[in-house]
Amino acid sequence: MIIYEDADIYIETEKSEIPWLKIFTKEVYIELSDVPKNLRVKLWDVYEILEIEMISYYKPKKINMASFANMLPRVHIHVMARFEEDSYFPNPMWGEKLRESKLNLPNENLFFEKVKKALKAK
Repeated sequence: MIIYEDADIYIETEKSEIPWLKIFTKEVYIELSDVPKNLRVKLWDVYEILEIEMISYYKPKKINMASFANMLPRVHIHVMARFEEDSYFPNPMWGEKLRESKLNLPNENLFFEKVKKALKAK
């Protein structure tokens, strides 16, 4: 589900037990170095906003960032709020499941609204 979109980027959710967003450039670039410098700067600004909003809203143990792009060969950045109580912590979300999750997270729609507000204020 796309929660934010402008002329250059869009942000969508990843179905998961944890808060997990992905930032995409609208134009397809294979490597980060292919992205024009002004758009690379914007990507990092957007990442920083998402990280700050996740920390403020969810109070995670750690924020994880990833950009593999092997399965989907285009620039995109994963932003994940991690908790000691999630099923995989401290492993990556693509790793081995260690336990059943004991997370009780606040409403994600309120978080999405906070993110949109912060991005529009940028």
